[in-house]
Amino acid sequence: MAHTTCAECGAPQMPRPCQDLFHELLALDYSQRAPWAPVHTVSVACFYLQHSSHVPTTGRDTHWAILQMYLRDGLSALLPAARQAVRGNSHRFGGRKPAADDFAGGPPFPVAAPVPGRFTTTIVDVALDGTFPPEGHEDRVRRWAADTVAAWTPAVDR
Repeated sequence: MAHTTCAECGAPQMPRPCQDLFHELLALDYSQRAPWAPVHTVSVACFYLQHSSHVPTTGRDTHWAILQMYLRDGLSALLPAARQAVRGNSHRFGGRKPAADDFAGGPPFPVAAPVPGRFTTTIVDVALDGTFPPEGHEDRVRRWAADTVAAWTPAVDR
């Protein structure tokens, strides 16, 4: 029995397609429970940088900046910046979309880089058996973030 692969990230579409796994991960994130909720911003950034047809090109720099901050400074630095960005996105505070400036300090998004067609770590790897088990979740997300950045980084910058 042949299985298909995701046209954007190259992952096998087993146990479920990437989009279905992403919706499941979002439900876990929105439960406000660890280990899923704290890395929500990172998971969204990874997914959208690996499935770039789901996000406007102009949004890539924000997702890139999130991953740069997370990999450079860790979750403890990212969480306050993410809370501030979410607060700014609220209609009560003007409804401004989070921007790369909210997560300053990293290199700019490599706009000239070709869109990678295959990634070393994908949402399928983070899901493991499709259930996103809590044991090791943040480690899998960190690997997902690092491999996403590596795939987008032009060889001359490595």
